[in-house]
Amino acid sequence: MESNENYKNDSVSSDVTLEKLKHLLNCDNKQYPPRTYQRGSYWVLENYVRASHGNIKCYESITYTTHGDFTFLDNVIPLVARWRAPIGMSLYAPGTDFKTTLDSIRYLRECSGDDADLIKQYVTFHIYFHADHIPVSIPSSYSVLSESYKCPETPPYESVKHKDMFKNQKNLTYPINVGRNIARDAAITHFIFPSDIELYPSLHVVPKFLEMIARNDGPLLNKKPRVFPLPVFEVKEGARVPDNKTELLKMLKTKDAILFHKNICATCHTVPDMGRWEKTPGKDVLTVFSVGKRLGSFRNWEPIFIGSNREPYYEERLTWEGKRDKMTQGYQLCVRDYEFHVLSDAFLVHRPGIKVMAAARRVNHEHVTNNLISKKISRELHILFGSRDGCAM
Repeated sequence: MESNENYKNDSVSSDVTLEKLKHLLNCDNKQYPPRTYQRGSYWVLENYVRASHGNIKCYESITYTTHGDFTFLDNVIPLVARWRAPIGMSLYAPGTDFKTTLDSIRYLRECSGDDADLIKQYVTFHIYFHADHIPVSIPSSYSVLSESYKCPETPPYESVKHKDMFKNQKNLTYPINVGRNIARDAAITHFIFPSDIELYPSLHVVPKFLEMIARNDGPLLNKKPRVFPLPVFEVKEGARVPDNKTELLKMLKTKDAILFHKNICATCHTVPDMGRWEKTPGKDVLTVFSVGKRLGSFRNWEPIFIGSNREPYYEERLTWEGKRDKMTQGYQLCVRDYEFHVLSDAFLVHRPGIKVMAAARRVNHEHVTNNLISKKISRELHILFGSRDGCAM
């Protein structure tokens, strides 16, 4: 991984830049105490295990918000090593999955060698579960890490088989958008980056993005609402995840890297002016490369973007199993005439391994989701937000 002392902690060091951000964003600072609250049918333990970074001014960093269950926690180490800024992670932990989740968090914080300090510094864990599946015992947030923890040979998130998970034994669906929204709401920075835990960012996104915002030139002077998508790629199994665009472009030429989901749904992740993006050499300064809309050939685009909590929420009635879990948010962005400011030199790479079309489809869950969207949610969104030609959900 490249080293650059100016970006050692991926924070903005210039007082002038910070002062510009403070003025431009005009955001409110937040603290992040632990709290327990209800979100629909779910109980949420927000900030259950807190990062040690302390209170951060809302304009001086970006929070990478993500979600999963304990089986995805092997992604935490590569993610925090590349992001080096606040990460908020919502973990679905119903019933007996709660204990394994808690043990997994302890393992990451105490048994991960040199990476443990990064995890303690930057990663805040939120836990949630349905009211019908409350764990038998829940230690307080303040006492949860006070107990001594003996490091096992195998990480807890790898030692429990999928068939033995409470979630799978009870045949529960994964409420993906509940997790997404929990992590979003808990973020203490103005800018947030809602992404998936298996997507690893290129290096130094945070300081370069904030320096770009502070320059406030070019397309950034537009007054329309906007978000900032990052192109997403896949690399071959066993390949090293590229640190920067120069490395990525070399891997695209050798076919060691391809567009994310190219073999499944290429239109879902192709950004505007993608061909030119892949031919433009990498540089140190981040800029807005192109500006697009979620219309025409991009009507089914599922952008992963840096934005804020001003953007539409994810629809919490949708599940991972039913697919289309980001499409209703995309519709709202389209109807509200959002601009998508594609970034020039920042990108995401899925954990190594090229995806192919899954053999087994989740037909029953997809049928439920399609009916819910077509018969109920679409009507609600049309009433609440209106319609615009070409906007799809």
